[in-house]
Amino acid sequence: MTRNFYHDVLVIGSGAAGMTLALQLAGRYSVALLTKGDLTAGSTWNAQGGIAAVSEADDSFTAHIRDTLTAGAGLCHRDLVAFTVERGPEAIAWLIEQGVEFSRDADGAHHLTREGGHSHRRILHAADATGRAISGALAERVTEHPGIEVFQQHLVVDLTTQADAGSRHLRCNGAYVLDAATGEVCLLQARTVVLATGGASKAYLYTTNPDGASGDGIAVAWRRGCRVANMEFNQFHPTCLFHPSAKSFLISEALRGEGAHLQLPDGTRFMPGFHPDAELAPRDIVARAIDHEIKRLGADCVYLDIRHKPLAFIEEHFPTLRAQCLAFGIDIARQRIPVVPAAHYTCGGILTDTRGRTDLKHLYAVGECAFTGLHGANRLASNSLLECVVFATAAAADIAAVLPDIPVPSFTKPWDASRVTSSDEDVVISHNWDEVRRFMWDYVGIVRTRKRLERAQHRVQLLQREIHEYYSNYRVSRDLLELRNLAMAAELIIRSALLRKESRGLHFTLDYPDQSVIAKDTILVPMNFANQELIVDKLD
Repeated sequence: MTRNFYHDVLVIGSGAAGMTLALQLAGRYSVALLTKGDLTAGSTWNAQGGIAAVSEADDSFTAHIRDTLTAGAGLCHRDLVAFTVERGPEAIAWLIEQGVEFSRDADGAHHLTREGGHSHRRILHAADATGRAISGALAERVTEHPGIEVFQQHLVVDLTTQADAGSRHLRCNGAYVLDAATGEVCLLQARTVVLATGGASKAYLYTTNPDGASGDGIAVAWRRGCRVANMEFNQFHPTCLFHPSAKSFLISEALRGEGAHLQLPDGTRFMPGFHPDAELAPRDIVARAIDHEIKRLGADCVYLDIRHKPLAFIEEHFPTLRAQCLAFGIDIARQRIPVVPAAHYTCGGILTDTRGRTDLKHLYAVGECAFTGLHGANRLASNSLLECVVFATAAAADIAAVLPDIPVPSFTKPWDASRVTSSDEDVVISHNWDEVRRFMWDYVGIVRTRKRLERAQHRVQLLQREIHEYYSNYRVSRDLLELRNLAMAAELIIRSALLRKESRGLHFTLDYPDQSVIAKDTILVPMNFANQELIVDKLD
């Protein structure tokens, strides 16, 4: 018999956004926190650079807003940018209250660094392992909190819904969830559900993201009728370690913020020829420049060089990075670092408002899986962790205000696995998984064409049919669920890219190399959208 759990709030995902929201509600309501691995298995743990927030007298909200708008190439929603930036100091104060220790100068003030696209030093960091400091501190608080029940090694299968009494509108009332340890699908019911599942960068062959970044939240929300926006804007981090033994190893942008130079194999700097800010140009420009030079020269990679800095400086600011590179036989104090671009961040996602509400009643989305309007066509470095805390806080406040009026979920049909069998052909899953990531890299990467996108669309539609047939006939597994969601996210990326007839920010196409004078979001509407209540305060 299917196990059934009930909580006031179900949070799916345990990165900075998910844990922030859970902690802010747990004192008043019962909270279930679902994570695919352990509490620190998500992308937050891997974030090296830091969190952007105004904290110095010579900086200002106006400057941070301007930098974000510039990086976003005309697609940021100005009101959402101001909403986020102006809550930065409050977000930092809350993190410090949770036990996050940011690096400080000798005088005790927070040490601030600068990253690409920023006009001031405003990046707070914990040496070069900021994500680890934030994730570790929040995970400790979550583990200690009696009001939070953590479900580790659990994956969302699909959301559940019910109709409101006397209404045709649906509301979310929980989720079917796979216990990866036992293979059982259980039912987690809740009055409110929050998606905090991260992005979909695992759709690409080369990525800085952990294996779990398979677009789960975006896919399950789409299947339940939620709109998604700007999925074509996939940020490629300019500098991922190029090494046969390295997997998803990001070389922090903070390295360039502290003076590292990008070089061709012969030692020539090339970024000054692409942008006035050279190595500190926005990420899309740096990534395209590296891609251009690699293709022009037929080289395997380019190089990042910080050897001109004193050893003591490197050891103080980049201890983790140096130790990790040493494990691959590279001493960054004496050798150049071979780097290539890699898929890094999903700028689009589930359409939400300032409180994290989606088109499906009582379903919220926060963090990388959500489209808030903050990032536009390109994310400004280190705005992502800020977004996680700011919007999780806003969503928690909204949930706390409405939860007393939300009825307890009615009975939902248990998961039915009576007509499926265990598969003896799991090789199909691994082959399809590999194919998705390869054609996404080849056809939907840094530089695109309509022909490439149409090839990718044809392939993903064929794979979707194969995956649906497999899903309908065999017991679900972690690999199958992630493949199903990954293929759906890939299709949404491709469809969005085909609709954009211009080059803007992270979307660059040889067929339409110029930027349109009209800046518009790409919004995809699912066929079952009519059952939902519309967001009225997000878009014009």
